[in-house]
Amino acid sequence: VRTHTNSMSYDGMSFPGFALSGALAGTAEHVVMYPVDTLKTRMQALGQPGQNLQLPVLRAFRSVLRMEGIAGLYRGVPAVALSAGPAHAVYFATYELAKEFLGGNVDKYAPGAIGFAGAIATIGSDAIFTPADVVKQRLQLAHSPYKGVFDCVIRTFREEGIRAFFRSLPTTLVMNVPFTAVHFSVYESAKRFMNNGDVENEGFSTQLAAGGLSGASAAAVTTPLDVVKTRLQTQGVLNSQKYNTVSILAMLRKLYAEEGFAGLTRGIRPRILFHAPSAAICWTTYETGKIFFCAG
Repeated sequence: VRTHTNSMSYDGMSFPGFALSGALAGTAEHVVMYPVDTLKTRMQALGQPGQNLQLPVLRAFRSVLRMEGIAGLYRGVPAVALSAGPAHAVYFATYELAKEFLGGNVDKYAPGAIGFAGAIATIGSDAIFTPADVVKQRLQLAHSPYKGVFDCVIRTFREEGIRAFFRSLPTTLVMNVPFTAVHFSVYESAKRFMNNGDVENEGFSTQLAAGGLSGASAAAVTTPLDVVKTRLQTQGVLNSQKYNTVSILAMLRKLYAEEGFAGLTRGIRPRILFHAPSAAICWTTYETGKIFFCAG
């Protein structure tokens, strides 16, 4: 069993230390990768005026720059910058405490405990992040009718009520529970594999590669649910089209019937391009933060 005296193992680190490391990591990944997330949102919101970005990612990126400038790629970023820190503080601190409780820190490899700890962690985090994600995605749309974050919050609340900010929460949880379980278990597994089982002396390159692989894997398998989430969060913004259900299965069937398999995988390339580097950034920032706060 791993001891709790080795500072490089991070065992026994306090809740605030995990929370601060997580807050830094979450803010870094979302702000740095925000332009790619904007492209992903627009691709998934197809069927609304101005959203038809059926282009390769690089061409779509150039198109937005040409038509809207750099500001078009960063509309809504303040909502993420303000919410990612608290959400990821809860996310990582809960993960570390749940992993310890479930036995994920023992020498015997326990991917099930790690995955389950990640799934637990996402519940509280999503409750914090989902309202900000609604605002962010509505601002990311081409020809968005909102002037900024505050205007979007006020108008959405006035026109649709508080429910609009949490309408997609069930879908988000159904998506993020398996996403996080895959993400965390692949990350921990990849680190062990790349480092020949030596979990005490992993390097920056190992964390970077394992983070990228885990983010890409989790993003790929949960893309259909992410499409449903985007449609629910952006419905009615640019036209009167609204879905009369929040049932995930009903939404998946409707999308498949109307748009085929392609409709369920809208934005999969920018989604992977977002989550692979963002997970790499997030994990390396988080692990570095843990070293810093342990040393402090």
